[in-house]
Amino acid sequence: MHVATGPHGYSLPLSPSGLSAMVTPPPWHFSGDVIMVEYRVDPAVAAAFLPPGVEPGADPGAAAAVFAHWHWCSEPDRESADPARNQFNEFMILLGCTAEGRPMARCPYAWVDGAVPMARGWIQGMPKQFGTVHQTHPKAVGHAGPRLAEGGRFHGIASQYGRRIAEASVTLDGPAGDPPGLHTVPLVHTRHFPAWVPPEQPLSQLVVSVVADVEFGEIWAGAASLRFADDLEDDLAALAPTEVGRGFVFSYAETLCHGRALGSADVGQG
Repeated sequence: MHVATGPHGYSLPLSPSGLSAMVTPPPWHFSGDVIMVEYRVDPAVAAAFLPPGVEPGADPGAAAAVFAHWHWCSEPDRESADPARNQFNEFMILLGCTAEGRPMARCPYAWVDGAVPMARGWIQGMPKQFGTVHQTHPKAVGHAGPRLAEGGRFHGIASQYGRRIAEASVTLDGPAGDPPGLHTVPLVHTRHFPAWVPPEQPLSQLVVSVVADVEFGEIWAGAASLRFADDLEDDLAALAPTEVGRGFVFSYAETLCHGRALGSADVGQG
């Protein structure tokens, strides 16, 4: 058995015990509240965000905007006793696609409000950036928050560098039954790490997330709105909605086990 000598850890920073690592080893458990809006983008634009080996899905141009508030923990669970550590907010965009002959989703952009989820995202291949994300949470009492019931109105906003990126709202009109499609398929990412020591080449590896213990709470749906900021300056602007579909509000949980190289044998639920 190999015994680590010197500073070590799953991620930086390395230390004699390895316990100073910012990111703990998987599996990682997540439980969260989600506001999700289905929408459409120009199919040619969506295709331009897909790397070789990943093709447009059966419904080209299908996309979703996802706001989520997460609780997370690893094993052994040292995070749950510290709410400042084990909670974060996220906004991400999903594009429908196909790989390995089955439906998947591609995340071209994501924002989180913590260093740990950002670093963990880069390990996975998720393109996470720092941002500020807020959303409405269902409330069981009082008048200041919506119920998970007909007429409940939920909002999400995301900002970066103090500037609004996107905002969404969902007004519930009834239970949805089935979860939204882009929240039920595997995510295909690119683990990309730039070269640093000449003459090495950048790492660019297509991977699929392998998850287990997926759970959905009661899923409600309704009319939705979604707007991206008018003054976006990069390629994100091209992913603004051409048409907005239904919105969904639900709780969701999963265990993120590990990744696997695209095309390799699957392990667990992808």
